[in-house]
Amino acid sequence: MGAHPVTGLVLRRLVTMALTLLLISALVFFVIKLPPGDYLSNRIAELRAGGEAASIAKAELLIRQYGLDRPVWQQYLMWVGLMPGPAGFSGLLQGDWGWSFEYDRPVAEVVGDALWLTLVVNLAALVFVHLVSIPIAIYSATHRHSLGDAVVTVLGYVGLAVPGFLLALILLFYANRWFGLSIGGLYDAGFTGKPWDGAKIRSLLAHLVVPTLVIGLGGTAAMIRRMRANLLDELAKPYTVTARAKGLPPMRALLKYPFRMSLNPFVADIGNLLPHLVSGSVLVSLVMSLPTVGPLLLDALRTQDQFMAGFILMFVAALTLVGMLISDLVLVWLDPRIRLGGR
Repeated sequence: MGAHPVTGLVLRRLVTMALTLLLISALVFFVIKLPPGDYLSNRIAELRAGGEAASIAKAELLIRQYGLDRPVWQQYLMWVGLMPGPAGFSGLLQGDWGWSFEYDRPVAEVVGDALWLTLVVNLAALVFVHLVSIPIAIYSATHRHSLGDAVVTVLGYVGLAVPGFLLALILLFYANRWFGLSIGGLYDAGFTGKPWDGAKIRSLLAHLVVPTLVIGLGGTAAMIRRMRANLLDELAKPYTVTARAKGLPPMRALLKYPFRMSLNPFVADIGNLLPHLVSGSVLVSLVMSLPTVGPLLLDALRTQDQFMAGFILMFVAALTLVGMLISDLVLVWLDPRIRLGGR
Protein backbone atom coordinates (compact mmCIF):
# COMPACT_ATOMS: atom_id res chain seq x y z
CA MET A 1 0.00 0.00 0.00
CA GLY A 2 2.73 2.46 0.99
CA ALA A 3 4.69 1.92 -2.23
CA HIS A 4 1.87 3.04 -4.55
CA PRO A 5 2.07 6.81 -3.87
CA VAL A 6 5.84 6.78 -4.39
CA THR A 7 5.48 4.75 -7.59
CA GLY A 8 2.87 7.19 -8.86
CA LEU A 9 5.13 10.11 -7.96
CA VAL A 10 8.05 8.58 -9.89
CA LEU A 11 5.91 7.87 -12.97
CA ARG A 12 4.46 11.38 -12.99
CA ARG A 13 7.91 12.90 -12.61
CA LEU A 14 9.35 10.75 -15.42
CA VAL A 15 6.63 11.98 -17.80
CA THR A 16 7.22 15.57 -16.68
CA MET A 17 10.98 15.13 -17.10
CA ALA A 18 10.53 13.88 -20.68
CA LEU A 19 8.34 16.85 -21.62
CA THR A 20 10.69 19.27 -19.86
CA LEU A 21 13.72 17.88 -21.69
CA LEU A 22 11.87 18.25 -24.99
CA LEU A 23 11.12 21.90 -24.22
CA ILE A 24 14.70 22.52 -23.07
CA SER A 25 16.06 20.90 -26.22
CA ALA A 26 14.07 23.36 -28.35
CA LEU A 27 15.28 26.34 -26.32
CA VAL A 28 18.89 25.13 -26.38
CA PHE A 29 18.91 24.50 -30.14
CA PHE A 30 17.28 27.76 -31.16
CA VAL A 31 19.42 29.85 -28.79
CA ILE A 32 22.57 28.22 -30.20
CA LYS A 33 21.33 29.05 -33.72
CA LEU A 34 20.58 32.71 -32.87
CA PRO A 35 24.08 34.12 -33.65
CA PRO A 36 24.61 34.58 -37.40
CA GLY A 37 26.52 31.84 -39.17
CA ASP A 38 27.75 28.53 -37.83
CA TYR A 39 31.02 26.64 -37.57
CA LEU A 40 30.91 25.17 -41.09
CA SER A 41 29.85 28.33 -42.90
CA ASN A 42 32.54 30.31 -41.09
CA ARG A 43 35.07 27.58 -41.88
CA ILE A 44 34.10 27.54 -45.56
CA ALA A 45 34.60 31.31 -45.75
CA GLU A 46 38.11 30.91 -44.29
CA LEU A 47 38.94 28.04 -46.66
CA ARG A 48 37.75 29.96 -49.70
CA ALA A 49 39.99 32.83 -48.69
CA GLY A 50 42.88 30.34 -48.61
CA GLY A 51 41.84 28.50 -51.78
CA GLU A 52 41.58 25.02 -50.17
CA ALA A 53 39.10 23.34 -52.52
CA ALA A 54 39.30 19.83 -51.01
CA SER A 55 38.48 21.01 -47.49
CA ILE A 56 35.63 23.15 -48.83
CA ALA A 57 34.10 20.07 -50.50
CA LYS A 58 34.29 18.14 -47.21
CA ALA A 59 32.63 20.97 -45.26
CA GLU A 60 29.85 21.26 -47.84
CA LEU A 61 29.34 17.49 -47.63
CA LEU A 62 28.91 17.77 -43.83
CA ILE A 63 26.38 20.57 -44.33
CA ARG A 64 24.26 18.30 -46.56
CA GLN A 65 24.84 15.23 -44.37
CA TYR A 66 23.49 16.95 -41.24
CA GLY A 67 20.81 18.95 -43.02
CA LEU A 68 22.31 22.32 -42.12
CA ASP A 69 21.07 23.68 -45.45
CA ARG A 70 17.47 23.10 -44.35
CA PRO A 71 15.20 25.42 -42.31
CA VAL A 72 16.08 25.71 -38.63
CA TRP A 73 12.94 23.91 -37.41
CA GLN A 74 13.76 20.92 -39.60
CA GLN A 75 17.35 20.93 -38.30
CA TYR A 76 15.98 20.81 -34.75
CA LEU A 77 13.63 17.90 -35.44
CA MET A 78 16.46 15.96 -37.12
CA TRP A 79 18.82 16.70 -34.19
CA VAL A 80 16.30 15.39 -31.68
CA GLY A 81 15.45 12.41 -33.90
CA LEU A 82 11.79 13.25 -34.57
CA MET A 83 12.29 13.74 -38.32
CA PRO A 84 14.33 11.72 -40.81
CA GLY A 85 17.43 13.39 -42.19
CA PRO A 86 19.65 12.40 -45.12
CA ALA A 87 20.61 9.24 -43.17
CA GLY A 88 17.10 8.53 -41.84
CA PHE A 89 16.11 8.88 -38.19
CA SER A 90 19.39 9.57 -36.45
CA GLY A 91 19.24 12.00 -33.52
CA LEU A 92 19.40 12.18 -29.75
CA LEU A 93 16.49 9.77 -29.34
CA GLN A 94 18.35 7.20 -31.43
CA GLY A 95 21.60 7.64 -29.48
CA ASP A 96 23.35 9.74 -32.15
CA TRP A 97 24.80 12.80 -30.38
CA GLY A 98 25.94 14.43 -33.60
CA TRP A 99 29.27 15.42 -35.10
CA SER A 100 31.80 17.80 -33.55
CA PHE A 101 32.97 20.04 -36.37
CA GLU A 102 35.73 21.53 -34.22
CA TYR A 103 37.31 18.12 -33.47
CA ASP A 104 36.13 16.46 -36.70
CA ARG A 105 34.90 13.46 -34.71
CA PRO A 106 31.57 12.21 -33.37
CA VAL A 107 30.46 14.04 -30.21
CA ALA A 108 30.30 10.69 -28.38
CA GLU A 109 34.03 10.15 -28.99
CA VAL A 110 35.00 13.71 -28.00
CA VAL A 111 33.12 13.76 -24.70
CA GLY A 112 34.02 10.13 -24.02
CA ASP A 113 35.62 9.94 -20.57
CA ALA A 114 34.81 13.62 -19.93
CA LEU A 115 31.19 12.80 -19.05
CA TRP A 116 31.85 10.30 -16.32
CA LEU A 117 34.95 12.17 -15.09
CA THR A 118 32.72 15.23 -14.69
CA LEU A 119 30.30 13.16 -12.62
CA VAL A 120 33.14 11.68 -10.53
CA VAL A 121 34.66 15.10 -9.77
CA ASN A 122 31.37 16.75 -8.90
CA LEU A 123 29.98 13.81 -6.91
CA ALA A 124 33.24 13.79 -4.92
CA ALA A 125 32.77 17.51 -4.29
CA LEU A 126 29.14 16.90 -3.29
CA VAL A 127 30.12 14.19 -0.79
CA PHE A 128 32.90 16.41 0.55
CA VAL A 129 30.49 19.32 1.04
CA HIS A 130 28.07 17.24 3.11
CA LEU A 131 30.60 15.21 5.10
CA VAL A 132 32.49 18.32 6.17
CA SER A 133 29.75 20.92 6.55
CA ILE A 134 27.14 18.91 8.48
CA PRO A 135 29.32 18.01 11.53
CA ILE A 136 30.83 21.51 11.62
CA ALA A 137 27.39 23.13 11.39
CA ILE A 138 26.07 20.93 14.23
CA TYR A 139 29.05 21.85 16.41
CA SER A 140 28.71 25.55 15.57
CA ALA A 141 24.96 25.58 16.35
CA THR A 142 25.32 23.71 19.65
CA HIS A 143 28.32 25.82 20.76
CA ARG A 144 27.00 29.22 19.84
CA HIS A 145 29.29 32.20 20.57
CA SER A 146 32.14 29.89 21.59
CA LEU A 147 35.70 30.18 20.31
CA GLY A 148 35.13 27.23 17.98
CA ASP A 149 32.00 28.88 16.58
CA ALA A 150 33.96 32.09 15.93
CA VAL A 151 36.75 30.17 14.16
CA VAL A 152 34.24 28.31 11.98
CA THR A 153 32.54 31.60 11.09
CA VAL A 154 35.81 33.23 10.04
CA LEU A 155 36.86 30.19 7.99
CA GLY A 156 33.43 30.15 6.35
CA TYR A 157 33.76 33.76 5.26
CA VAL A 158 37.27 33.04 3.92
CA GLY A 159 35.95 30.04 1.98
CA LEU A 160 33.24 32.19 0.40
CA ALA A 161 35.60 35.05 -0.40
CA VAL A 162 38.58 33.23 -1.94
CA PRO A 163 38.12 32.71 -5.72
CA GLY A 164 38.21 29.07 -6.74
CA PHE A 165 40.84 29.55 -9.45
CA LEU A 166 43.22 31.27 -6.99
CA LEU A 167 42.81 28.45 -4.47
CA ALA A 168 43.39 25.96 -7.31
CA LEU A 169 46.71 27.58 -8.22
CA ILE A 170 47.86 27.59 -4.59
CA LEU A 171 46.89 23.98 -3.94
CA LEU A 172 48.41 22.81 -7.22
CA PHE A 173 51.72 24.39 -6.29
CA TYR A 174 51.88 22.83 -2.83
CA ALA A 175 50.50 19.45 -4.01
CA ASN A 176 53.40 19.29 -6.46
CA ARG A 177 55.94 20.57 -3.95
CA TRP A 178 54.95 18.40 -1.00
CA PHE A 179 53.49 15.25 -2.61
CA GLY A 180 55.01 15.26 -6.09
CA LEU A 181 51.65 15.32 -7.90
CA SER A 182 51.81 16.51 -11.49
CA ILE A 183 50.44 19.98 -12.14
CA GLY A 184 46.83 19.79 -13.29
CA GLY A 185 44.82 16.97 -14.82
CA LEU A 186 43.06 14.09 -13.13
CA TYR A 187 45.86 11.58 -13.61
CA ASP A 188 49.53 11.51 -14.52
CA ALA A 189 50.33 12.47 -18.10
CA GLY A 190 51.72 8.99 -18.76
CA PHE A 191 48.22 7.49 -18.47
CA THR A 192 46.74 9.67 -21.23
CA GLY A 193 45.03 7.49 -23.84
CA LYS A 194 45.67 4.29 -21.90
CA PRO A 195 42.89 1.95 -20.68
CA TRP A 196 41.69 2.18 -17.10
CA ASP A 197 43.53 -0.18 -14.74
CA GLY A 198 44.49 -0.18 -11.07
CA ALA A 199 47.44 2.19 -11.52
CA LYS A 200 45.40 4.74 -13.48
CA ILE A 201 42.56 4.61 -10.93
CA ARG A 202 45.05 5.18 -8.08
CA SER A 203 46.45 8.16 -9.98
CA LEU A 204 42.90 9.48 -10.44
CA LEU A 205 42.15 9.19 -6.71
CA ALA A 206 45.38 10.99 -5.82
CA HIS A 207 44.68 13.84 -8.27
CA LEU A 208 41.02 14.05 -7.21
CA VAL A 209 41.88 15.56 -3.81
CA VAL A 210 42.75 19.06 -5.03
CA PRO A 211 39.76 19.52 -7.41
CA THR A 212 37.41 18.22 -4.71
CA LEU A 213 38.73 20.75 -2.20
CA VAL A 214 38.65 23.63 -4.68
CA ILE A 215 35.18 22.96 -6.11
CA GLY A 216 33.62 21.96 -2.79
CA LEU A 217 35.06 24.61 -0.50
CA GLY A 218 32.70 27.42 -1.50
CA GLY A 219 29.66 25.14 -1.19
CA THR A 220 30.92 23.85 2.16
CA ALA A 221 31.25 27.34 3.60
CA ALA A 222 27.78 28.34 2.38
CA MET A 223 26.18 25.14 3.68
CA ILE A 224 27.76 25.56 7.13
CA ARG A 225 26.27 29.04 7.47
CA ARG A 226 22.82 27.99 6.26
CA MET A 227 22.63 24.79 8.30
CA ARG A 228 23.82 26.57 11.43
CA ALA A 229 21.04 29.15 11.00
CA ASN A 230 18.41 26.44 10.37
CA LEU A 231 19.53 24.40 13.38
CA LEU A 232 19.49 27.42 15.67
CA ASP A 233 15.94 28.16 14.52
CA GLU A 234 14.79 24.55 15.13
CA LEU A 235 16.55 24.34 18.52
CA ALA A 236 14.62 27.41 19.71
CA LYS A 237 11.20 25.95 18.84
CA PRO A 238 8.87 24.73 21.63
CA TYR A 239 8.99 21.02 20.68
CA THR A 240 12.77 20.95 21.19
CA VAL A 241 12.54 22.80 24.51
CA THR A 242 9.80 20.38 25.65
CA ALA A 243 11.85 17.33 24.65
CA ARG A 244 14.79 18.58 26.71
CA ALA A 245 12.53 19.41 29.66
CA LYS A 246 11.20 15.83 29.66
CA GLY A 247 14.73 14.49 29.98
CA LEU A 248 15.41 13.35 26.41
CA PRO A 249 19.22 12.92 25.96
CA PRO A 250 20.71 16.04 24.29
CA MET A 251 22.11 14.19 21.27
CA ARG A 252 18.85 12.35 20.63
CA ALA A 253 16.86 15.55 21.12
CA LEU A 254 19.10 17.16 18.49
CA LEU A 255 19.19 14.41 15.87
CA LYS A 256 15.64 13.03 16.07
CA TYR A 257 13.79 16.14 14.83
CA PRO A 258 15.74 19.45 14.67
CA PHE A 259 18.54 17.99 12.57
CA ARG A 260 16.13 16.20 10.19
CA MET A 261 14.01 19.32 9.75
CA SER A 262 17.07 21.48 9.08
CA LEU A 263 18.09 19.10 6.26
CA ASN A 264 14.94 19.75 4.19
CA PRO A 265 16.22 22.85 2.33
CA PHE A 266 19.50 21.12 1.46
CA VAL A 267 17.81 17.98 0.19
CA ALA A 268 15.52 20.16 -1.93
CA ASP A 269 18.62 21.85 -3.40
CA ILE A 270 20.19 18.62 -4.68
CA GLY A 271 18.63 19.21 -8.09
CA ASN A 272 20.30 22.61 -8.34
CA LEU A 273 23.58 21.72 -6.64
CA LEU A 274 24.89 19.16 -9.14
CA PRO A 275 24.51 21.33 -12.27
CA HIS A 276 25.75 24.33 -10.25
CA LEU A 277 28.93 22.44 -9.43
CA VAL A 278 29.33 21.48 -13.11
CA SER A 279 28.84 25.02 -14.42
CA GLY A 280 30.69 26.67 -11.54
CA SER A 281 33.76 24.50 -12.04
CA VAL A 282 34.43 25.58 -15.65
CA LEU A 283 37.05 28.17 -14.68
CA VAL A 284 38.62 25.78 -12.17
CA SER A 285 38.70 23.06 -14.85
CA LEU A 286 40.51 25.42 -17.21
CA VAL A 287 43.06 26.43 -14.58
CA MET A 288 43.67 22.84 -13.48
CA SER A 289 43.45 21.29 -16.98
CA LEU A 290 40.69 18.93 -15.87
CA PRO A 291 39.33 16.70 -18.69
CA THR A 292 35.69 17.51 -17.88
CA VAL A 293 32.84 18.81 -20.03
CA GLY A 294 33.22 22.41 -18.81
CA PRO A 295 36.14 23.40 -21.09
CA LEU A 296 34.55 21.43 -23.96
CA LEU A 297 31.32 23.44 -23.58
CA LEU A 298 33.23 26.72 -23.50
CA ASP A 299 35.11 25.85 -26.70
CA ALA A 300 31.92 24.63 -28.39
CA LEU A 301 30.06 27.86 -27.63
CA ARG A 302 33.03 29.97 -28.72
CA THR A 303 33.40 28.18 -32.08
CA GLN A 304 29.63 27.62 -32.63
CA ASP A 305 30.11 23.85 -32.63
CA GLN A 306 26.36 23.40 -32.30
CA PHE A 307 26.01 19.63 -31.80
CA MET A 308 28.73 19.54 -29.15
CA ALA A 309 27.30 22.54 -27.27
CA GLY A 310 23.73 21.25 -27.60
CA PHE A 311 24.54 17.80 -26.22
CA ILE A 312 26.51 19.12 -23.22
CA LEU A 313 23.73 21.57 -22.33
CA MET A 314 21.21 18.74 -22.56
CA PHE A 315 23.45 16.63 -20.32
CA VAL A 316 23.45 19.39 -17.68
CA ALA A 317 19.66 19.76 -18.01
CA ALA A 318 19.15 16.01 -17.58
CA LEU A 319 21.46 16.10 -14.56
CA THR A 320 19.29 18.85 -13.05
CA LEU A 321 16.07 16.90 -13.55
CA VAL A 322 17.52 13.67 -12.16
CA GLY A 323 18.81 15.59 -9.14
CA MET A 324 15.35 17.09 -8.57
CA LEU A 325 13.76 13.63 -8.73
CA ILE A 326 16.28 12.30 -6.20
CA SER A 327 15.66 15.27 -3.89
CA ASP A 328 11.89 14.73 -4.04
CA LEU A 329 12.23 11.04 -3.16
CA VAL A 330 14.58 11.79 -0.26
CA LEU A 331 12.21 14.48 1.02
CA VAL A 332 9.31 12.00 0.95
CA TRP A 333 11.40 9.62 3.06
CA LEU A 334 12.76 12.34 5.35
CA ASP A 335 9.64 14.38 6.15
CA PRO A 336 6.39 12.57 7.13
CA ARG A 337 4.38 15.73 6.38
CA ILE A 338 5.34 15.49 2.72
CA ARG A 339 4.41 11.80 2.64
CA LEU A 340 0.95 12.50 4.03
CA GLY A 341 0.50 15.43 1.66
CA GLY A 342 1.31 13.19 -1.32
CA ARG A 343 -1.57 10.84 -0.46
